[in-house]
Amino acid sequence: MEIEIRKHIEEKARVIIECKEVTNNIQKLQSYIRAFDNRILTKKEDEMVFVEMSDILYFETVDNRTFLYTKDEVVEVKQRLYELEARLSEEDFFRCSKSIVVNINKIKNLKPQIDRTIMVTMCNGEKLIISRRYVKAFKDILGI
Repeated sequence: MEIEIRKHIEEKARVIIECKEVTNNIQKLQSYIRAFDNRILTKKEDEMVFVEMSDILYFETVDNRTFLYTKDEVVEVKQRLYELEARLSEEDFFRCSKSIVVNINKIKNLKPQIDRTIMVTMCNGEKLIISRRYVKAFKDILGI
């Protein structure tokens, strides 16, 4: 891999990836670059706080309210799950049930269950279920 950085006349930074073939690693790199400096506005107590997308473990809807989970905290977001899905990177975030969108990069391990669901353990030790409805798409994304 060769990395070259050069100044450019335009104000906006530009990243060009040149490769012989678009592999999964190249797609992940593209996803990381897009997610760089990508934040979401959340409500924490009486103030609005930005959370980096890379810190998010998952989003969950409970009683018509949407929450964002990080390793250390849970905060409420204004958007609905379907609105977040449209904004999130498909390479990083996956709808795993009717009420949860999970960050694939924060999954530590997975364990198939007898009822054809998959239990995933997140990097913080929390366990989530990939419902039967979403298992096939999840396996396709992971290439298993």
